[in-house]
Amino acid sequence: MSERIGILYATVDGQTTKICNEIVKTLKGKNADVQLFTIDTFKNNISDFDKFVIASSIRYGVHDKEIIAFINKNKAELDTIKTAFFSVNLVARKPEKSTPETNPYVVKFFKTIDWKPTITEVFAGMLDYKKYKPFDRIMIQFIMWMTKGPTDKNTKIEYTNWEKVKLFADVVRTI
Repeated sequence: MSERIGILYATVDGQTTKICNEIVKTLKGKNADVQLFTIDTFKNNISDFDKFVIASSIRYGVHDKEIIAFINKNKAELDTIKTAFFSVNLVARKPEKSTPETNPYVVKFFKTIDWKPTITEVFAGMLDYKKYKPFDRIMIQFIMWMTKGPTDKNTKIEYTNWEKVKLFADVVRTI
């Protein structure tokens, strides 16, 4: 009997959803029993699963507040099973900030919560200025300008390393 894996995520612009779907596809391709939930649709118990993955995107330097609240509320139960966490952010587009140990958002995240997942990863997201609301576009352009990233309003770049995503899914399977 295969282990039951739950994946819970929050996304702002949809790239975290896309990454979660690739992880589900990879795991199901290896006959894993996996279920995907948004933070708004999860009504199960963590104890329904043998392994649990939590994912969150970043907006303005902060992971999703509902994800943080979920972790804080369910820490004791999370600590009883194998867990994984991954962050999706544009800073991870830079090789020197693409690991959990070097990504400033992930480092800050784990300093603010009292939870240590079995494994942690970070994936670069997608930059798509046309998808953003005007205020967000201007703010993200400013952040990109400060970090020497692309600022043209027509820019659409997917920075996600899909091989890294598949490798992460394989690691989740074996933890």
